[in-house]
Amino acid sequence: MTTFASPPAEVLPDTTFVASDIENVAETFLGRAVAAACDAPAVRDRRGVWSYAELDRAARGFEQRLGELGIGPGDRVLTRIGSVKEFLALLYGTWRHGATLVPVSPAMKAYHLSPVLADSRPSLIVVDGAERVAADGVTWPQDTPVLVFDEIDYTPSGPADGPARPVPADRLALLIYTSGSTAAPKAVACPHAPIAFAARAITARLGYRSDDVVLTAVPLSFDYGLYQALLCALAGAELLLSDADEHARLLGFARDNGATVVPLVPSLGELLVRLATRDTRPTKVRLFTNTGAALNAPLIAALRERFPGARVAAMFGTTECKRITILEPDGDIGRPGSVGPALPGTQVLILDEDGRPLPPLETGEIVVRGPHLMAGYWRAPQPTALRFRTGADGTTTLHTGDYGRLDEDGHLYFQGRRDDLFKRRGLRMSAIEIEAAALDVEGVREASLLVPETDRDMVLFVVGELTAQEAVDRLAERLEPAKVPEICHVLPALPLTPNGKTDRKRLIAYLKETDGDA
Repeated sequence: MTTFASPPAEVLPDTTFVASDIENVAETFLGRAVAAACDAPAVRDRRGVWSYAELDRAARGFEQRLGELGIGPGDRVLTRIGSVKEFLALLYGTWRHGATLVPVSPAMKAYHLSPVLADSRPSLIVVDGAERVAADGVTWPQDTPVLVFDEIDYTPSGPADGPARPVPADRLALLIYTSGSTAAPKAVACPHAPIAFAARAITARLGYRSDDVVLTAVPLSFDYGLYQALLCALAGAELLLSDADEHARLLGFARDNGATVVPLVPSLGELLVRLATRDTRPTKVRLFTNTGAALNAPLIAALRERFPGARVAAMFGTTECKRITILEPDGDIGRPGSVGPALPGTQVLILDEDGRPLPPLETGEIVVRGPHLMAGYWRAPQPTALRFRTGADGTTTLHTGDYGRLDEDGHLYFQGRRDDLFKRRGLRMSAIEIEAAALDVEGVREASLLVPETDRDMVLFVVGELTAQEAVDRLAERLEPAKVPEICHVLPALPLTPNGKTDRKRLIAYLKETDGDA
C-alpha cells in the first residue's frame, strides 16, 4: 500500500491505555463496574433486574459451567438468544474464561445459519428452549453440547471472587458475523484489545453517565447493541433491554423505566415517533444515538419534536473497527449530513483510486487507522488482505469500501458504499443523494434506491401516501433528469434485516416476483 502522510491522531483523554495493560475485557468492564457501583442496577429486561454484583456473580457461575463442560480458552461459545439479561452473563462469563463468544441472531435463517455453524465450529451452543434440538430446520451438531439459557445454573458452585484469568491482548473475544456481497456471512475477528479501546473511545465522545438508563432495542447479536453493555459498564449506567417482539410497547417500557439514552436505527426511530404521536406524555430521554443506517432529516426533526429536550448524535462505523466517527449531539444542526470527526486516538483519511490522500471536500474511499482495528476475518485470509492492508511502515489501514469526504475541520460526510455510487447517462450520482431527495417530498416517509444493474435501470421504492407517478414527478422537481428513476414502487413498508437496515436482497426478489412492472 502507498505510504502517505496524514494529520496526527487526536489524543485520547485520560481513558487511554495500551494493549499490554489489558488482561481480560470482562475485568476491564464488569470487574471495574462492580468495584465502583456493585449495588447499582446493571441490566434489566421485562422479567427482572440484576445489579452489577448480581451480574458479576452470574457471569462467574457461567464461567464455572464452561470449565465443567471442558470448554477451553479460545473455544467458541455460540449464543442464539434474544435480548435478555442472561446474555450479559454469557458474554462476561465467556470472556472471564478466555473463550470466544459468537452471538447469532435468533432471526438468522437456515441459509446463513448452516455455514455459520460450519465456519465457527462452536464447542458449546446456548439457545432458547424452543430451539433445544434444532433452529429453523438446522439440527445442532451431535458432538456439541447445547444449553438452554434460562435453565443454566448461574450460581457459582465454589468461591466466586478474584480477577478474571489473564488472556493475551490479541486473544479473540468475539466473532461477529456480518452479511456482505457473498451469500455466506463472514465473521469479523474481534480481540480483547481493540474492543476495549473502541468502547473507551466511544465513551469519551458520547459521555454516558452513571444515572443513565440506556434503552437497547437493537439486537445484542448486532455489535451496536452488544457494545451498549460495555458503554454502560464503563459509566456505571443501567442497560434496559427490549426484544423485537416487544416493540409495540417500547415507548411505555422506556417511560416506565426512566430511559435516558436510546440507540436507534431508522426503523426504531420511526416506531418511536409513531408511538409518541399517540401518547404525548413526557419521557426522560436526553440522547438518541444512530449508526448502522442513517436517520434522515425529517425523522431527526420528528424525534426532536416528539421528544423535547432530547439531542441526536450521528455516528458512523463498521464492524471491522466498531466505530469510525461520532458527531457531537445536535451537531447536525450546524453541519447537516456530517457523521462527525474521527474517534479519539484514531485517524480517518480519504483516498483516491490509486491510494493517494485527497484534499478536503473531495470524495474518495474512507480508510481508517487506529488501535480499534479488529484482526480481520475469521479463517478468511484473502478478504482480510483486501481490507486490512499493512504499509511499509508496519501500520495497518482498514479500507472500508465506503465513500465520503472530509471538510476542512476533519468532519466526515458519508456518501455510500462503492456499489451505491454509479454513473447514469454520463452523470455520476449516489443512491443516498436520490433517497434524500425522495424523502424531501411531502408524503414520502421512507425511500430506498436499487442502483442500475446490467439487466435493469435503477429502481426507487417509497413508503407513503403518494402514487408511484406522483413520487417520480415531485422528485423530478428536485433532481436533474438523469437522477430521476423511471421505475418506482410504493410499498406499505420497506423490508428490514434483523439489524433494522433496509433489506435490498428482498427488494430485488420483489422486483423479480413482479417482473419489474412499475
